[in-house]
Amino acid sequence: MIIFYTLIFSTFIICSCSEYQRILKGSDYDKKLEKAKEYYDKKDYARALSLLEELLSIFKGTSKAEEVYFLYSYCHYHQDNYILAGYYFQDFSRTFPNSKHCEEAEFMGAYCYYLDSPDFSLDQENTVKAIQELQLFINRHPESGRLKEANDLIDQLRYKLETKALYNSKLYYDMGDYKAAIISFKNALKDFPDTRYREEIMFLMLDASYLLATNSVTEKRIERFQVTIDNFHAFRNEFPSSKMMNKAEKIYSESKYQITVN
Repeated sequence: MIIFYTLIFSTFIICSCSEYQRILKGSDYDKKLEKAKEYYDKKDYARALSLLEELLSIFKGTSKAEEVYFLYSYCHYHQDNYILAGYYFQDFSRTFPNSKHCEEAEFMGAYCYYLDSPDFSLDQENTVKAIQELQLFINRHPESGRLKEANDLIDQLRYKLETKALYNSKLYYDMGDYKAAIISFKNALKDFPDTRYREEIMFLMLDASYLLATNSVTEKRIERFQVTIDNFHAFRNEFPSSKMMNKAEKIYSESKYQITVN
């Protein structure tokens, strides 16, 4: 019985493949489009893509070009080819600016950049690009039903950039390059003034300034301990109830003492 069903299944596969090859090699382009849509609906995106790729040039300038290009873009998307899909979605919106799918295509173009955004520890060029494209979509379609989703995606991407900024700064801090760490922490606060890491960054900047002062040559110690004290006041003013306040106060007390003895 198992052999019987195996033979039936194998026959079905062979027939299916031969039908696909016959359509692929044929010149009935309307039939190819019909089968491409059929394959697409069955989530057989690889076969749909092969048929649609030929039809792009065949139907260029005709009433069917828009449908072919839109499905072609989605085939790349469903196969996780986000860079290509993003390009084709954006090109679709430029090619068919009056299409009913134009807004969707613009959003999907930006969304593909979002999906291609890497882990925060890697280069964030695509993350920045995704934010730019999503913001462009928002600017062009302020009444879109996708507005909230676009803003939520931007928030997620910005959080990734904030995490990257903190990660890079802490690398300097952990290596003991406190001067570079302080500069990096300051840049992170400048670039992301409302970051959810603000409390942690300000404390680490306070600690880095203290450690820099401690390891400085004599003629620079008083000035750098004074900077540490200034950083403490800034931290306490913003986060008076911080869980790190005890450590911050110890740094402050030690910095005041060091100024008196130096």
